[in-house]
Amino acid sequence: MRVSKRATGVIAAGMAAALVASGCSSSEGGGESDSGATADGSITIHGVQPENPLVPANTTETGGGKIIDDLWTGLVEYPNDGGAPRNALAESIETKDSKVFTIKIKKGTKFHDGTEVKAESFVKAWNWAAYSPNGAANGSFFADIAGYDQVTAVDPDDDGPKKAPEPAAKEMSGLKVVDDQTFEVTLSAPTAVFPTKLGYSAFMPLPDVFFTQKPEEFGKKPIANGPVKFVSWEDNVSIKLTRFDDYNLRDKVKVKDVNVKLYQDENAAYADLLSGNLDFLESIPTSALAGEKYKADLGARALNTVTPTTAFIAFPIYDKRFQDPKLRRAVSLAINRQDISDKIFFGTRKPADSWANPLTPGAPAGNCSSCKFDPTQAKQLLTEAGGFTGEMVFYYNADSSHKDWMEAVAQQVKTNLGIEARAEGVPTFAVFRQNINAHSMKGPYRAAWQQDYPDIENWVNPLFVKGGSSNDGLYSNPEVDAGAKAASGAPSLEASHQQFAEVLKKVDADVPTIPIYFYGQQSGHSEKIKKMEPNNVGELDLSSVEL
Repeated sequence: MRVSKRATGVIAAGMAAALVASGCSSSEGGGESDSGATADGSITIHGVQPENPLVPANTTETGGGKIIDDLWTGLVEYPNDGGAPRNALAESIETKDSKVFTIKIKKGTKFHDGTEVKAESFVKAWNWAAYSPNGAANGSFFADIAGYDQVTAVDPDDDGPKKAPEPAAKEMSGLKVVDDQTFEVTLSAPTAVFPTKLGYSAFMPLPDVFFTQKPEEFGKKPIANGPVKFVSWEDNVSIKLTRFDDYNLRDKVKVKDVNVKLYQDENAAYADLLSGNLDFLESIPTSALAGEKYKADLGARALNTVTPTTAFIAFPIYDKRFQDPKLRRAVSLAINRQDISDKIFFGTRKPADSWANPLTPGAPAGNCSSCKFDPTQAKQLLTEAGGFTGEMVFYYNADSSHKDWMEAVAQQVKTNLGIEARAEGVPTFAVFRQNINAHSMKGPYRAAWQQDYPDIENWVNPLFVKGGSSNDGLYSNPEVDAGAKAASGAPSLEASHQQFAEVLKKVDADVPTIPIYFYGQQSGHSEKIKKMEPNNVGELDLSSVEL
């Protein structure tokens, strides 16, 4: 699993229909503020080393995802206040049947190399991402589009020695360029949520130069179309961005330069925040939560918000030791989530009791039957599973504040199940994710999901469907796959949500992962910042910053 990029608060079920029908967009321009903000100032914000070069359709974690969200602008955007998705680069998105969509983009927007963003910039990018030989991690997000099955090929032995055959086609039949500003998307079945998904980074446009380079070369010096452009990247040190002065959409930034400092330790980042060497820290470390120390340290510069993000423990189901659902359920029932919330996070996190975050449209409440604390039943299930031989190591990335709660999880499993359990940190998030993607994890591991777009579908298809972009543990249940496909193709959001709720009942029976807590987010900014807003997932909205 990953922590992804985008989310929002509770939105009415008719949001996608409203977006399509209106064709409305936010106001353009934005220019300089009337409040006297420094137009040529600079800020330094917290970041971590991205796992991969910065290619939108191949980025599945927040280290790179946050940078991509700043560098690129998509067809739609998700407002900071949790309101319904609204058009960004799209002039209009129209459909009569939720199967064929006509998308018009705004004229005159540019990539950072000065070339114009055109309809084909989307069509070519989406075809590249969906074509399975290109290996784009987010390729499955295009599965709704007609012809996707022709540009993908199934590996006959998964990670075995055999290779997948060459796909039947290189381009999806469901994409057609109409003119420079218009393209048509035909889906394989009516999908009401489709326009809501279009703000996620997998759907970003790519300039022509991308197709003349190797993706990894482009990703080290990306050319995007958003309010800031790439300057430089020094691994594990910083990524530098600067304002794109030719940007002409709503979210034009006021500051000139943005330095994303790449940390290996959140406590070091917090020390920099207090000393004025860091201007925004998205997540206050747990060491500063005790006694609300961060509030005393920061005063009015301390921020509290909630985001639709859930922390999990994920299982490497490709490891035979973890393939029995009874074992996985036993581990889950042995964890006292309330105790972790109270003692580790001082009440700033809420114990998880559902598979989809409760802030998500369509998410059923309290549907995780294994999220309760029941050590007696846990021991019984462990016995029925045949016990567990050897040491159970719980892994986490050590460059963020996960050590305390992961050690608490391991200790509870050891105490309540009698398993030799411990927690072990992997030095950096990038290396941690590389191990996960290589399917080389030797035990359960920390995971989290920060939804990409506001719909329950995003809590099922990427995570629990076979081949899903973030189904990192290789969980597979044909009934879940079939149910999710039917739910995705439901004619209305209401019907889709009802069907996905039924799919999650099957997921609940299998316990492929363990929901632990729902995020509450504590952030802080420096005295240098006069005004700012967190975006819909708690990241810094660069366009809101005034110095």
